[in-house]
Amino acid sequence: MNQWKSQIGVIFAVMGSAIGLGNFLRFPGLAAQYEGGAFMIPYFIALILLGLPIAWAEWGIGRAGGRAGYNSAPGIFRALWKNPLSPYLGIIGLLVPVGIYMYYILIESWCLYYAWNYLAGNFPSGNHDPGHYKSVFNSLAGVEKNGDIFLHNKEAILFLLICVMINFTFIYRGLARGIELVCKIAIPALFLCGIIILIRVLTLGTPDPLHPEQNVLNGLGFMWNLHTENSSLWKSLGNAEMWLAAAGQIFFSLSVGFGVIINYASYLKKKDDLVLSAITSVGGNEFAEVALGGLITITAAFIFLGASGAGGGTFQLGFITLPLVFESMPMGGLFGFLWFFLLFLAAITSSLSMLQPAIAFFEEGLAINRKTSIIILGFITLTGTSLILFFSAGLVALDTFDFWVGTFFIFVFASIEVILFGWIFGIEKGLKELNEGASQKLPGYIGFVLKYVSPLYLIIIFVAWSWQKVPDYLEKIANDSVTQIVLSFILFFIVFLILLTFQAVKRWKKQEAQS
Repeated sequence: MNQWKSQIGVIFAVMGSAIGLGNFLRFPGLAAQYEGGAFMIPYFIALILLGLPIAWAEWGIGRAGGRAGYNSAPGIFRALWKNPLSPYLGIIGLLVPVGIYMYYILIESWCLYYAWNYLAGNFPSGNHDPGHYKSVFNSLAGVEKNGDIFLHNKEAILFLLICVMINFTFIYRGLARGIELVCKIAIPALFLCGIIILIRVLTLGTPDPLHPEQNVLNGLGFMWNLHTENSSLWKSLGNAEMWLAAAGQIFFSLSVGFGVIINYASYLKKKDDLVLSAITSVGGNEFAEVALGGLITITAAFIFLGASGAGGGTFQLGFITLPLVFESMPMGGLFGFLWFFLLFLAAITSSLSMLQPAIAFFEEGLAINRKTSIIILGFITLTGTSLILFFSAGLVALDTFDFWVGTFFIFVFASIEVILFGWIFGIEKGLKELNEGASQKLPGYIGFVLKYVSPLYLIIIFVAWSWQKVPDYLEKIANDSVTQIVLSFILFFIVFLILLTFQAVKRWKKQEAQS
């Protein structure tokens, strides 16, 4: 059950973990915010110096830990770093994916809700009113009042339960018969839906004769032209905030720092090609993000709504702006369904990966079988999701989870991983692990990048991001009761993981003494 059936299967699984809503919604929003072409320069620099090297490090750490007999982050860290604290640092690789799952499954259910309503003919509404789609989303997400979803929106609960059932059914089936099977079907289907929508967007021409400037070429130019409207290119490149945002997007979109890749890689064999696997999964993610997410979302919004319509936050762009675009597009119902079905596929391939690291830990560290592990995780995650559902007003609870679990601890864990690979496990041993079984060996300078450039780049970004964001959130903790409640739950979960890790370490020591 806990083995991959094929090399392509694990590549699709890692690609599925990485390809998510950030590719199709967050990336286009950032590209539009920083005027497209200027943003793409720091974006690709971050990909080369940060994203791909850390992905290689995670693949290397994971397989090395797997060969030592461990599949969970606490066990892998303990095997590679002989320090009493190492397994406790590894619990971040459990906290992050399980914590993200608690709110990601909710967003996934929104995508399924929209896809179903397009398929059923309930969307487009036909009234060309942005307020209508805002009202639909606010009701679905319970934006206006805490507890409103439980009282007045049975559909939201229904679609959430459907998503939970789908996730746990395939998670229970294990790696090959569950996660790998879904990703081998869903990733090609996702790309097919995306290509169909992209072709339609690129053949729209100039749909509104009253606005001849809102055409396909100008829509593409909005994202790719180096010319910027508000300042010179060089002044734009001097914006430190843009470099921070670009690096953060690369970081999050590749799923580095989640603890998922090292778990997946731990099941690989000695002969498997880690170098090619990392490049292929990163390349597939970038195709989904840049060639599909960016070209579809920004171009379509620009054509129908102009430059002002191509921006907006993740939820604004995905669930309010784009439904308005599909309402103006010929055959908008069909393409709206394909778009939200694409988002649902991207979401479910990501959510399926998020509980596997914790299941591996329960199995190897606590001798708990897969069925019992899933029951325990089901209770924990449903509790967290219910908390987010109840405190839904202004999406404060969701935002708190995303900030601390989905951002802060990802930065922390990735920093630990890259330091572990380059300085503790050792760059020579690390490169040897990566090159073993590789058809194309990594050149020597990659070792320098992994040991010096990537950690320094990552630490600078982490410090700059913390300097910008953490003070405001500390103030929010002091003044907002919902934030305090959510953060208390996260802290309780961390303590719970620490206690479990303590028991796991005792068990591992006993096994080692007996052998």
